[in-house]
Amino acid sequence: MILQLITSFIAASTFCILFNAPVRALLQCGFAGMIGWMLYLLLDYSSDTVVATFGATVVVGLISQFFARSFKMPVIIFSVGGIIPLVPGGLAYDAMRKFVENDNNQGIQFGVQALLLSGAIAAGLVLSEVLGQVFMRLRHKPKKAA
Repeated sequence: MILQLITSFIAASTFCILFNAPVRALLQCGFAGMIGWMLYLLLDYSSDTVVATFGATVVVGLISQFFARSFKMPVIIFSVGGIIPLVPGGLAYDAMRKFVENDNNQGIQFGVQALLLSGAIAAGLVLSEVLGQVFMRLRHKPKKAA
């Protein structure tokens, strides 16, 4: 598990390098990816892969909201880097490979699984954004004069 956490940290950080994220954000991007992958691994043992991906993405989104406010940077820098370890690229590749090999049933199964995981990532990011907005509204709610 330690090797997977280190690898996910490196993957998230190097992906941010590819997208020209500020150098001062690389450590936080890697940390967000590592925490997301760690939570995914923990949730995947006890629940479905889609649920684990959704839960990990919500946490990555919330961490990204926190980093964005702390370091005064856009949320997208941290959230995109943080979800990279969760993206089902290998599954999508396997789906396309099965279609090319004329194994359509297996290709459809892999494709649907990749689609469900991608939807869980999208829904998790949206939920974390909504939770972040609600938290900020409650935090900055003006006090009523008595």
